Amino acid sequence: MDEHRMQIGELADRIKLSLRTIRYYEEVGLVRPSARTPGGFRLYTEADALRFETIKRMKPLDFSLEEMGDLLHVLDRLGDPALPAEEREQLVERLEMYRLAVVERSRRLQEQLAVAEDFQATLIAEIGRHRPSPSGAR
Repeated sequence: MDEHRMQIGELADRIKLSLRTIRYYEEVGLVRPSARTPGGFRLYTEADALRFETIKRMKPLDFSLEEMGDLLHVLDRLGDPALPAEEREQLVERLEMYRLAVVERSRRLQEQLAVAEDFQATLIAEIGRHRPSPSGAR
């Protein structure tokens, strides 16, 4: 049975990325279309869509393109059932390194969110102090 292949527009709609962004990630080597039509149009599979989803999840955490590429390589290699046990263990250790980086970056984002929420509360209080009450009395 043939796997469903999507053209770039269908992929873009599905994963909520622009055509330009998809092409950029292809240009920098993070994702390659699985095939092309006889006319040269890119065709993507479910596996390609999952790669883009991984990239999308790494981007807001400020992972570099190099780190994204490395993690994708690790995931690709771990998918090889013939992978030697020693190499598998090394790749799992690298995967753990990325997990710990996500934990740290998430912690920093939570701190930033707390600062933003506190600032928002300060502004709401300030607005309340300066906005006349509905009855016109203060």
